[in-house]
Amino acid sequence: MLTPRETILSELHARLSALPATALRGEVLPERVPAAGLLILRDGEPGEPEVTLSPLRYHYQHRAEIEAVVQGADRDTTFDTLCASIGATIAADRTLGGLCDWVEAEAPRPVDLPVEGAASLKAGIVPVVLHYTLSHTL
Repeated sequence: MLTPRETILSELHARLSALPATALRGEVLPERVPAAGLLILRDGEPGEPEVTLSPLRYHYQHRAEIEAVVQGADRDTTFDTLCASIGATIAADRTLGGLCDWVEAEAPRPVDLPVEGAASLKAGIVPVVLHYTLSHTL
């Protein structure tokens, strides 16, 4: 049986997998970046929950990260399109089908990375805050 945290992260990965870019979870950056781009979901940190009593509830603001990577001559436009598609996917259902109270993607922090003998990469981390409540700690 999956924990609530794993269920939420699996659902987020499933939604990212529906995008044209290749979506991985917890993997290392492969040698080749697909033409449509690459997304790598990192589990991140659930952090310390806020606690309410009667009934006892633990309120998490879990910070996961999505690494977005593109390569090629038109990487600025491709990166922008990829990040916009992440935002649109999250905005389409901010509760991930009722698994979360709220999901919010933050702005990416892009960098250009030179690659010896190949086209440069444009990469960025898109922080995603997953707000959810549990009746027990993780």
